[in-house]
Amino acid sequence: MHVHFVAVAGTGMGALAGLFKAAGHDVSGSDVSFYPPMGPALARWGVRLLTGFDPAHLDPRPDLVVIGNVCRPTNPEARAAIDGGMRVTTMAHALADHMLAGRSPLVVAGTHGKTTTSSMCAWILHEAGRDPGFLIGGLPKNFEASFRLPRSASSASDRRGLPLLGEAGAGRRRTPFVVEGDEYDTAFFEKTPKFWHYQPEVGVVTSMEHDHIDIYPDAASYEAAFRGFVERIPETELVVAAAHDPRVVELVSRSARAEVAWFALEGDDTHGRPPHWLAAPAEAGESGQSFDLYAGGVLAGRFALQMPGHHNVRNAIAAIAAAAQGFGVPLSTATTALAGFAGVRRRQDLLFEARGVRVYDDFAHHPTAVDETLRALRSRHPAGALWAVFEPRSATACRALHQEPYARAFEAADRVVLAPLGRPDIAAGERLDLDRLVRDIERGGKRAEAAASVDAIVTAIARDAREGDTIALLSNGAFGGIYEKLRGALSAGAR
Repeated sequence: MHVHFVAVAGTGMGALAGLFKAAGHDVSGSDVSFYPPMGPALARWGVRLLTGFDPAHLDPRPDLVVIGNVCRPTNPEARAAIDGGMRVTTMAHALADHMLAGRSPLVVAGTHGKTTTSSMCAWILHEAGRDPGFLIGGLPKNFEASFRLPRSASSASDRRGLPLLGEAGAGRRRTPFVVEGDEYDTAFFEKTPKFWHYQPEVGVVTSMEHDHIDIYPDAASYEAAFRGFVERIPETELVVAAAHDPRVVELVSRSARAEVAWFALEGDDTHGRPPHWLAAPAEAGESGQSFDLYAGGVLAGRFALQMPGHHNVRNAIAAIAAAAQGFGVPLSTATTALAGFAGVRRRQDLLFEARGVRVYDDFAHHPTAVDETLRALRSRHPAGALWAVFEPRSATACRALHQEPYARAFEAADRVVLAPLGRPDIAAGERLDLDRLVRDIERGGKRAEAAASVDAIVTAIARDAREGDTIALLSNGAFGGIYEKLRGALSAGAR
């Protein structure tokens, strides 16, 4: 087919366009601009790129038009496709109808940990010889791209090993396809969560905290999206769920028809749910961390991760449960795979070291993610000052919804620098109060400041950072080009 993507340069849409191209389709896409990294990647994958939104991009008439959820009803190209009677679909439906059909979807959902857990699942299944397909909202370092077609049409007879706990359909699964399940809405003409459409045979729920306030105005509407996800997993399949999260426990206990495998860390309050998969964190240091895994109450061995932080241990045991109990992957294979898992770009990603100062990039923007990321980096680098440089950029982060949680989220840092709000048009009464946040952080004994600009942040770090310090750049966007600016400033100071 000729498949055309409207608003193709987003992370998810771009990866799906690459997936369609890899499947042999003629793929074109339009967007307002094609900045790195997605623009060059799309060109490299062979996607024809058209700048701007123009009905002329639909001539010749495509066989299928995929409209991104960033498009508004007034988008002239999307409007022309719909009004012209073209075959129109969305990212979620295009993925479900053309890539997931005939395969066994493993869908990872949750407020936190989706990208890393999805990447771990894909890597474990790959190392087990299951040749999975995947579509992930980040770049796993063990793969060349954030997407892949399944490399074979393997059947249940290809399975290596048996599930440890319950059947949950593992013996009849087809080729796995791992999807990072996004709860954002599907399109302006279909206001349903995207992850409702993926028909998982194995579903993972890592966590649930109110987020995406631009889509879900209150906690009840956010929880309803996850309830719909869990309810859509058939009774013959499997849900892997976080027992430490009281919201997940309540929702899954009430809504799941499928078998539930609970996971937790030793010492967690599991809210009356005995965990099928339990991890006891062991050693941690600059090279990573290890943990002992108990499956069904039986010690299954010691596992090692290159990434620090208890939240990554949670991600790992969720991935182990999904791969082992859901697809029959032997735990010995999972052990080896996780030891070789290199992580994900923009997740505790060491960008460079200059003048003895380590600079990390991380996507964290929700207060829970900020807290977990900073504690993980502190465990990896206990010496030197830990700088938290935070850009509040998302619709939720720029609002006062998490004003008080943010004040606690930076406890592991020694110095906190806040960038200007990424959405200054939010009404004053709804806006995150940066000056108040600075005062609250300083009451906890930390040094904090609200910087006037990205350039001011770079100047402060270049002036005050010392050898042995760690800088954590926390943003879900491009952060005003701070990465190369800081690299240049620190490198210049080293000469």
